[in-house]
Amino acid sequence: METREILKKVQSGEMSLDEAEQFLRRQPFDEMGYAKLDTHRKIRSGFAEVIFCSGKADEHLLRIFGRLYEQDEEVFGTRASREQYEMILREYPMTEYDPISRIIKIEKEGKVRTGKAAVCTAGTADIPVAEEAAQTAEYFGTAVERVYDVGVSGIHRLLANMDTIQAANCVVAVAGMEGALASVLGGLVDKPVIAVPTSIGYGASMHGLSALLTMINSCANGIAVVNIDNGYGAGYLAAQINRLAVLADNRDA
Repeated sequence: METREILKKVQSGEMSLDEAEQFLRRQPFDEMGYAKLDTHRKIRSGFAEVIFCSGKADEHLLRIFGRLYEQDEEVFGTRASREQYEMILREYPMTEYDPISRIIKIEKEGKVRTGKAAVCTAGTADIPVAEEAAQTAEYFGTAVERVYDVGVSGIHRLLANMDTIQAANCVVAVAGMEGALASVLGGLVDKPVIAVPTSIGYGASMHGLSALLTMINSCANGIAVVNIDNGYGAGYLAAQINRLAVLADNRDA
């Protein structure tokens, strides 16, 4: 529960002062022995903690997933396997799973998504990373436009979608191979570009290192680079940028 929500409940009489004080006195993390859940992260940063599912023991993942769901009535996990999903589904039948992005989640119905972020890929093989970025941004309240398979080997495909891309508050550029898409977009838009190198490519791409170096060394302005295949990090940053843009628009309105 967010601080503002608590204050509104006190104001409306739904929650007493004593209940609100008790809630706010809780320690800022939930001690589980094998994990310390950051229960105050949403209060501090605006976004709740997310689960990185890969490598977690089944029992630990299930209990962490359940605890976060009990706290916020929604929960989001990345890099989940189908086996992990099926295990959680038995306890939480409302759980959703996307095998492309490997995202597992329970999301509140009727969530409002505002602003716009454009998530672009150079190729179809980059879509799993792009979907991790897009669905992360959507989970955190950002409206997302997907523009896939617009790499530089057929740049007319990108140019045909520039009206959509230029209307976004920020752009996520997901590319493997040589990673040139981010530089091209950086030269065509007046908004921040978040570059995501992927591990897609032939031998000399070195599992994404080539694309990473290209993006870091881009001569275009306004480009920030996240780690190889880090769609979650890009989606989170896109949601932060979009949130600031929406707040600025609301102040100007």
